[in-house]
Amino acid sequence: MGLRVANAIGEMLPCTAMVIIEAVTIFLTIMASTTMSKFGMSSFIFVVYTNALSFILLIPYSIFFHRRDKTEEPLFTFPLLLRVFFLGLVGVTIAQNLAFAGLSYSSPIVACGAANMIPAFSFILSIILRKIRIDWKSQGSQTRVVGTLISIVGILSMTFYKGPLVNKYSPSFLQLARPQLLVFTSTHENWVLGCFLFAAASFALTIWNTIQAGSSKKHPHVMKITCLYTLFGTIQSAVFALLMEKDLSAWRLKLNFELLVIVLTAIFGSLIRSSIQMWCMRLKGPSYALFFKPVGVPVASTCGCVLFAATFHYGSMLSACICGFGYYTTLWGQLKKDETKKDIKGNVSTSDKKVPLLREQEEEEEDSQV
Repeated sequence: MGLRVANAIGEMLPCTAMVIIEAVTIFLTIMASTTMSKFGMSSFIFVVYTNALSFILLIPYSIFFHRRDKTEEPLFTFPLLLRVFFLGLVGVTIAQNLAFAGLSYSSPIVACGAANMIPAFSFILSIILRKIRIDWKSQGSQTRVVGTLISIVGILSMTFYKGPLVNKYSPSFLQLARPQLLVFTSTHENWVLGCFLFAAASFALTIWNTIQAGSSKKHPHVMKITCLYTLFGTIQSAVFALLMEKDLSAWRLKLNFELLVIVLTAIFGSLIRSSIQMWCMRLKGPSYALFFKPVGVPVASTCGCVLFAATFHYGSMLSACICGFGYYTTLWGQLKKDETKKDIKGNVSTSDKKVPLLREQEEEEEDSQV
């Protein structure tokens, strides 16, 4: 009995941890939206400060994380530093600035919907780069095409259809809690632009994933690579922010809500989220963390309905759900295709092992006949 309970806890713990991680991500996104909408903080400056603090935190953490690794792979080589430079450029300077600029024009529900576009964008990018060919007879390819189309429909509907406000058709108990501190939907809203910026950020992250996969193969010290590209991204973002925000007073920080959000975002993004994701992937496999990305949709929808009913729209919630459904469909097609490839390789390797045995038997029969 005790063993069964221990096994059940072992199965539930990674799942619970990933759900909490996605929920905290949404809450921090709402807090970041508040700093930009209510307190007037520039999204470009927010990216610089959060990544600068993340880099400072990652220096000791990366050393501690890889303290037992004795690999002698050189870190400061030109090819690797070039990859790290582009990781910082695409993953931090481009993707994060696009995402937080999009947040300043829309709301966290758009962030959820656009984040679920990454598998669809990855599929489209692979076709453009001719890394894959669509096999219409394959169930995996068919599923990925359908999932990509669903995701595109979801992001388009989110962009051009907001639907009625929740408080017009919701029960009265949903409108009891209306926090005055937090802001869900931007006060200087430009919904179409916000959706476009978030979609562009997701596409940038798709490119970033491709670069990161190659970097991980070349150097096993993942956290040191993360620390380096965070440094490059911080420097690049600082130059970009100085060009966009020429008023130096906008860079001044005070002991208020803005500083709190910067510190929490940096600690969570650089240390907590990555550590828990790697821990879960070691226990459950490399694809485990991917299944929890759409969890942010119900979390953001619940927050929008319960706490921000006066500014939250039913159409946005429905569109985010469509994007989440497209995410799972595309991901399932990818996993199905990977399983098919493994089965084919397994059959080929098995046949290669059997062929020499058959030849030996034939030779023995011929010798016996002679």
